[in-house]
Parts: sequence; C-alpha cells; structure tokens
Amino acid sequence: MEKEEKVAAEAAAAEARRRLVIGVGFWVQGFRLFPWLGVNFFLKDGMGVAASSLQILQASANLPMVAKPLLGLLSDAVPIRGHRRLPYVAIGALLQAISWLAIALWPAISLPVLTIFLLSSNFGASICEVANDAIVAEAGKQVTSSSGSGQLQSFAWMFGSSAGALGNLLGGVALSYFSPKIMFLFFAILLVIQFFTTVAIPESSLRLPKAATNLSALTSIRKQVKELSCALCMPEMFWSIIWFTLSYTVIPFLLGTMFFYQTEMLRLDSSVIGLSKVFGQVALLVWSMSYNKYFKTMSARKVLSVLQFAIALIMLSDVLFVQGIYRKIGIPDSIYTIVFSGLFEGLMFFKVLPFSVHIAKLCPAGCEGSVMAFVMSALALATIVSGYLGVALAAFVGVTGDDFSALPACLLIEAACTMLPLCCSSLIKERREKEKKEE
Repeated sequence: MEKEEKVAAEAAAAEARRRLVIGVGFWVQGFRLFPWLGVNFFLKDGMGVAASSLQILQASANLPMVAKPLLGLLSDAVPIRGHRRLPYVAIGALLQAISWLAIALWPAISLPVLTIFLLSSNFGASICEVANDAIVAEAGKQVTSSSGSGQLQSFAWMFGSSAGALGNLLGGVALSYFSPKIMFLFFAILLVIQFFTTVAIPESSLRLPKAATNLSALTSIRKQVKELSCALCMPEMFWSIIWFTLSYTVIPFLLGTMFFYQTEMLRLDSSVIGLSKVFGQVALLVWSMSYNKYFKTMSARKVLSVLQFAIALIMLSDVLFVQGIYRKIGIPDSIYTIVFSGLFEGLMFFKVLPFSVHIAKLCPAGCEGSVMAFVMSALALATIVSGYLGVALAAFVGVTGDDFSALPACLLIEAACTMLPLCCSSLIKERREKEKKEE
C-alpha cells in the first residue's frame, strides 16, 4: 500500500511539473502579442511603413515557423544531454530574448535590421513551440481515460489565450504612455525569466518518453523521417492536414488593410485596437474551456466546418461595417471593432485546438513532435500565402493606405473564398470505430 501511494505521489508530482512547464511555455508565447502590437504601431507611426508593406512584413515574419518540421525532427531525434524537450525550450527562449533586446536597444534601427531580428525572434519562438507542442502530445498520450482526452491541449490553450488577452490589454494601454521599445525590453526580460525557469527543471522529473541512446544522430533522424512519412501517409492524417491547410491558404487575408482602415480612416485609438485583440483572446480562452467540456466528443469535421462558416459570416458583417451600416443604426465604430474584429481574429485560430486534438489522436507514438511540428509549419506557410494573396487582392482592386472605397468588394471576395473549403469538408477523415476499439 505504501509503495502504491509513493508511486501515485510521484506521478502527481510529475504531472504538476509538466503543467508548470506547459503553462509557463504557452503563457510566455501567448504574451508575444504584447510586443507585436507595439511592432504594428512602431512600423506605421515610427517608420512610416505603407499598408501593403506592413502586411507583407507581418506575413514574412512567420517564415521561420515553416522550419518547424526540421525542428521537430531535431527535437525527436537529437537529444541534448539525453533530453529532447526542455533544452530546446531554453534555446528558443534565449534566442528570442537576444532578438527583442537588440530591437529595444538598437539606436535608429533600420527596416532591414528590424526584419532580421523579428525573423530571429520568430525562429526562437518556433523552437519553443515545437518542444512545447511535443510535451503536450507526449503527456496527453499517457492519459488513458476518455474524459482526459484533450485536457492538456485545452489547459495549454487557456494559458496561451489568457496571456494573449493580458498582453493586448497591457499593450493598448502601454502605447499611450511608453514607446514601443520599452515594450520590447519588458518582453525580453520575461523571456530571460523563462530561460532560467526552464533550465532549473530537470526533464527527467517530467516522466516523458526517453530518447534512444544507442542510435547516432543521423540514424535517429532517418528513423524519425521514416516514421513521419509513414504517419503522413495515413489517409485520415494526410487528407485532414490537406483540408486544414487549404482552409487558410485560399483566403486572401486583409488584416493589415483593416488595421490601416481602423487607425487611419476611422482614427481609432491604440487602446481600442488593443481591446479588440483582448476580446479575441478572451474568446479563445472561453472556447478552450467550452471545447474541453462540451465539444471534444463531437466529430472534428462538424466542429471545423461550423467554425469555417462562422468566419465567413464575420467577413460578411465587415462589409456592412465598412459601408457604415452599423454606424447608421447607432453602433459606434469602436464598439464594433472591439467585439467583431476581435472575434474575427480569435475565430481564425479557433480551428487549431480541435484540429490539434484530432491529429494527436491519430498520431503514432514516438513521432508526436515531428507530426505536430509539420502541422504547425503547414499552418504558418498557409497564413504566409494568404497574407500575400491579401496584398495582391488589395492592390488589384485598388485599396491603398488612404483610399478604401473598394474595401467592401475586397471583403466580399474574402468571404466567398472562405466558403470554398466547406465544399470539401469530407477530406477531414476520422479514425474508424473498429481501429479505436483495437487500440
């Protein structure tokens, strides 16, 4: 009896440490929205960047995220001092800290130099996210009860979205009193704290699957590549990822154009923009809790299709907003921006949680990091392409930083493109009930 109690206590302690690592990791990465809100205003007001250039930079800054499959392979196959996760989290946090410190302290920074450091920061963030996602996937595999399925994903999302809400709230207020560079410096200090916190926790105490020590790095990478290829060749895995990627790629996002419309045309204050992003993060937080409680047993195809349709409805609502319909019926521009623009940005990422849970259920043991990294890489590449398509669409229709007369037409095209993935939602494959019972 005493031995069983000791084992149970050790398991509980390991679970608590895993949640600490996951909570800190996702919280800090969620709080990245704090400095990035400052980046948007720093580019627009401090450096005089045009709307199209701002959106191109926003999309291009995600390029390091495309390298996630390679980082996932490294994390799975090349342990550092026998550990595969926490050393990579520490390296990513340190790289981000150096990048944001350089941006904050560099005098009269130029646009090319700023772009290099933003890319470096996102590369560090991608390293952290790959390792954190793998920890969530591996720890989630140890949950045997159906009631526990998806709980760690929801836990991570709650921490990330709550940090995003706080970051946007503080960012909107901070921009009224401090320069963006002070925001960059503050976030760099948080990253340094994350680095030392991660280094202080031994990975062995998390009870994660151990890396094979009898294989060379090259052999391990080849083994992981083979396992990743086999996993991606599973029909339910392959076609689900295809649909998820297309659901972002086909949409010409106009986030940079709408940011300029709200700040230049409507003259909305930075606090309003910050509150709209806070609303989106709060919506993400509510969604993560609701999904874990009410929707995790539903079909992934049904949940993802409903979310895709809701995104299209918000885009159609934006058409009425730009045409001034809501203003005429007494809804202020600031209120609409806070609620609906924030909800739209949140909705764009609502799909990631159910899809991550769906893929984690399908993923074979041993290559969780590689598969989840591949999915996030596909998402990053899809958002980059959609951002470029949005710039091309705005240029083709004739929307500029001071002429928004054709913006309603752009939004209608954007909404129509959003509906296209619903025509092929059958690509989202579920695991057969017979296979579930056998497993």
